[in-house]
Amino acid sequence: MFSLSKKRWQWAAMLLLAFIWGGSFILMKKGLISFTHVQVASIRIFFSFIILIPFALNSLKKLTSYNYKYLAISGIIGNLLPAYLFTFAQTNISSSIAGILNSLSPFFTLIVGIIVFKNRPGILQYIGIFIGLIGAVLLISNGNFSSFRDINIYALLIVFATLLYGTNSNIISHHLVGLSGIEITSLAFMFIGPFAGIVLFTTDLSPALNSPHFVSSLLAIIALSVFGSVLSLFVYNTLIHHTGALFATSVTYIMPIFALMWGVLDGETLGALQIISMLVILFGVYLVNSKLINSKIIKRSSN
Repeated sequence: MFSLSKKRWQWAAMLLLAFIWGGSFILMKKGLISFTHVQVASIRIFFSFIILIPFALNSLKKLTSYNYKYLAISGIIGNLLPAYLFTFAQTNISSSIAGILNSLSPFFTLIVGIIVFKNRPGILQYIGIFIGLIGAVLLISNGNFSSFRDINIYALLIVFATLLYGTNSNIISHHLVGLSGIEITSLAFMFIGPFAGIVLFTTDLSPALNSPHFVSSLLAIIALSVFGSVLSLFVYNTLIHHTGALFATSVTYIMPIFALMWGVLDGETLGALQIISMLVILFGVYLVNSKLINSKIIKRSSN
């Protein structure tokens, strides 16, 4: 019987998330063929909001004077801002690189947990953070540490987005424990969906409508909304409740593999430095999520 309280289903859910989120970057790339980065992000958020309206209405009774502010914050930093940051970044970097950099999420989950929520990790987790950040610096600087001119500003946008993801994971695991995955997802989008809709309809859609790739780009964004936002966030938020923020964000072990696979199938290429950087980052993620993690970091709601 399916239950995320069982370890095998937790790993199955993580694999599903890796497959979906790994493909999200190529879907953004396809959407950007016809639409601007603002339009891609706005359509993604607004369409997800439309889908989630019935669930949000059914969950309104769960809104309290305590959790509504955390749901709003979760919607903004866990969905709205990253959506715009990623699409803007992908106007100048490949979907493969975006997928690799997204692997930094567990580091920021741990760092925010230490600074804000006073979690106390073991020595391996500190080493993992250090190693992972080395990998990120390698990737962002293109291996040149002598000049700031070689720093990829667009890659830094994704790093900032992963910081927001890490912060959001901690908020969910500490402040929204009384809500289910679908309740968190639908209510969070209730706060951000209308804003995305307003932004979308204030942009000029005529270039996209006249694009020969309009239909394929729109379908890519719809798939991004249904799978990359609605379905995946439901699974992810549910997984956080059963495993803790750090385990859930460790989907980034596998996600870059799928991101690379989709990128290669689309004709993207990676150099040796990018491959090495990815391996360094993933080794850091492995240490961050090692079995020696202090029990205060991973809180299992099923206990």
